[in-house]
Amino acid sequence: MTDRISQVLVLGGTGKTGRRVADALRRGGLAPVVASRRGPVRFDWADRQTWEPAVSGIEAVYVVDSSGPEASAEVEAFAAVAAGAGVRRLVLLSARVFGEMAGEGLLGTEDAVKASGLEWTILRPTWFAQNFTEERTYFGTLWDGSGELRLPTGGGREAFVDLEDLADVAAAALTQDGHAGRTYVLSGPRSLTFGEAVGQIAEASGRPLHYIPVTEDEFRAELAAAGRADDGILALCRHICEGTGAEPVGGVREALGRAPRDFSDYVNRTDFSSL
Repeated sequence: MTDRISQVLVLGGTGKTGRRVADALRRGGLAPVVASRRGPVRFDWADRQTWEPAVSGIEAVYVVDSSGPEASAEVEAFAAVAAGAGVRRLVLLSARVFGEMAGEGLLGTEDAVKASGLEWTILRPTWFAQNFTEERTYFGTLWDGSGELRLPTGGGREAFVDLEDLADVAAAALTQDGHAGRTYVLSGPRSLTFGEAVGQIAEASGRPLHYIPVTEDEFRAELAAAGRADDGILALCRHICEGTGAEPVGGVREALGRAPRDFSDYVNRTDFSSL
């Protein structure tokens, strides 16, 4: 056994996952250090001058990479800085799809963490349930007046993970023994099509929301019309359309000893009036 870790740094601490991880740590009685590009504790992947001050006095770090082409090299370099500052543990946010598409070289950040010499845990979540209300680039059309979600996922199914579960797993891995060297694949307890998910949200919100399946060519044309490049979303949608990752997985239970939250739990506790 080791002493319980109490000094935790949360990178991307104001973001979609980071703020929930910070909240989960607070519920556990800790006062996490929340880092962001513009907050009191600055951390910017593009500014290495911010790295060492952020990890000073820290024992464990929740790592959200930059998602850029240099992410693997950045995480490798950051891990070295963290180790030199006395950090003991890294918990990396990855993705289930990266493991299932590993042949495309998507696991570089995971490899960097594993090679760091520190205790490590990898989190590979499915698509987030909260994307339907918090991701604006592709899901924002549900709430912009059109009420339509247009994606090339066909009738493919996804076991959407609740971010509250991800946060609980991350907090446990950051502060407790027994998680080092583990890769947790995190999902909800059942798979849904995007049409079924939007249908549940429409019923709960009382709004006429619809999922419109489109072809990849149609979606590519819509991206071009909106002035957007394909940033990998087509490959992710194809992964769902082909049903490659449709089965629920047991990472939440492995990490926490309990069942994951159902998609309906997320829907029932969401306040749709502000959307």
